[in-house]
Amino acid sequence: MGTFYTDVISKDARFASTSRVGDPALLEPMTRQLVESLVVAARQMGIEVMIYETYRSQDRQQQLFNSGATKLRTVGVHHYGLACDIVRVVGGEPSWKGDFSFLGQLAQSSGLIWGGDWGAPNIKHSFVDSVHVQRCTVARQGDLFAGAWYPDEIYNPYDDAQHLFAAVKPPAKPAASAGGSRAKSKPA
Repeated sequence: MGTFYTDVISKDARFASTSRVGDPALLEPMTRQLVESLVVAARQMGIEVMIYETYRSQDRQQQLFNSGATKLRTVGVHHYGLACDIVRVVGGEPSWKGDFSFLGQLAQSSGLIWGGDWGAPNIKHSFVDSVHVQRCTVARQGDLFAGAWYPDEIYNPYDDAQHLFAAVKPPAKPAASAGGSRAKSKPA
């Protein structure tokens, strides 16, 4: 049994496209449902938004990196149908201006991770993408990229406590004893 990525995305004619793809049909079905409900909720708040980019190929990511539009050289969760960028609509045109904290609130209440805090709002992040939402914790990304994991329809990143903060909070170091250094034990 395959995944949405192997069964749909990898077979789509736009798989290597260098053009922006804003087609919600290339979002994994549960991710699509959550994103579409988030867009409706924003509109109910009086904020006009649009799904700007869903699927992204590695070739497009490289173009964006080369032009300075992103700091990331390698494509991420967008490539797997689990992420999209949602921007404001101003005068009928996409806009990245203004405060997008509303998107963070809507994303979390929808079960999506917001690129403004990556699911960890109390930690200062070096990379912030305030128009980005995804249905994958940062800690799960390595497994996703390696093909070892893909979310099922009931997956909620906020219920994935073991993987929610693992990538953003380093483990505490043991304190040294007052009498000097401790002998290090080898793992069994």
